[in-house]
Amino acid sequence: METHIQCDPEKIARYVFCPGDHARAGRIADHFEGKELVSTTRGYVVYTGSFEDVPMTTIGTGMGGPTVAIALEELAHMGAHTFIRVGSCGVFQEGQTVGDVIISTGSVREGGTGNHYLPVQFPAVPTFSVLRNLVDAAVALSIPITVGVGISTDVYYAPLPQSVKERRAEYVKAGIVSIEMESDTLYVMGAYRGWRTGAIFTSDGTPSEIKPDGSHEAYQQGEENMIRLTLRAMRSLAREDGM
Repeated sequence: METHIQCDPEKIARYVFCPGDHARAGRIADHFEGKELVSTTRGYVVYTGSFEDVPMTTIGTGMGGPTVAIALEELAHMGAHTFIRVGSCGVFQEGQTVGDVIISTGSVREGGTGNHYLPVQFPAVPTFSVLRNLVDAAVALSIPITVGVGISTDVYYAPLPQSVKERRAEYVKAGIVSIEMESDTLYVMGAYRGWRTGAIFTSDGTPSEIKPDGSHEAYQQGEENMIRLTLRAMRSLAREDGM
């Protein structure tokens, strides 16, 4: 029995979705056949079922690298090996808006958890097969996407000193498309442990405003597009594995 995610290991699938939001974990599981709530211990909410005959698990990890790291380690102990973060994010570029679906090609490492696995010089990037399947699923479903590098950080409400404000302008110029709190940990751990990883996000704001009034419907549609896309990508990965 694991310390934090307490359940029968046989009820954890090899293919795992890792949203931070517990409610989003439930919305992913609503697409499963035979959906079962298998754990609610220590702040984690875990469902398992199947999608088109492929066993899958989804876990609401909560926010930040440390909670994701614990979840991935314990799920891997129970047999999981493919992890896709299904999250929300802020955006940087003009023209990006609420409900946009963003597929990550890598993360600027501004979080700290991954530094306990590999030095900061090591790039935080997804597994190519996961990235490819996410993009292919978007094309197959005709879901518009943005593909690019984002920032992953530990803080949300920290004050912004002038140096960070100046760096934000540099990030915009460099084409950064997202900011969130978990993907750097996911990628670095995946590289260190030999797991497959990927990440996809729905924008919950614009470059100038988070969650603007009247945007809830657009966000919900974007989230549903992201979930449909990711389920298809995970199924394709499992088919490549011979499932």
